Amino acid sequence: MATTIMLVDDSPICNLIMKKVLGRIPIDINTHDFTDPVLAFSQLLLLNPALVFLDLNMPQLDGWGFLEQMKATGQTNRVIILTSSTSALDRERCAEFPNVLAYYTKPLTQILVRELGHIFQRELAE
Repeated sequence: MATTIMLVDDSPICNLIMKKVLGRIPIDINTHDFTDPVLAFSQLLLLNPALVFLDLNMPQLDGWGFLEQMKATGQTNRVIILTSSTSALDRERCAEFPNVLAYYTKPLTQILVRELGHIFQRELAE
């Protein structure tokens, strides 16, 4: 059975790059990508992804708002922040959300790609 992954980033190019990265991980993955965070949140219950890759800086609903809505509705899906923000305050704020597993800055490097592979093995291994 495939593992469901949700990509939430207002940049279609970032979502495409993440799909390519995920395609290199030896796990059967069913990826759903969204450039509209409001639509993504509306699909969260239906898709129930094992992991959500979430950008912080998006229009309409930023990543923090997305996480706050998850918290308010009892959604505990695991989240990996994938953002261009290098702010130490943003990194620290992740501690408010126990479902956030990791915080990575874009662009992804080879080291980060390997780290993601380790997270997948640890978090999604059956």
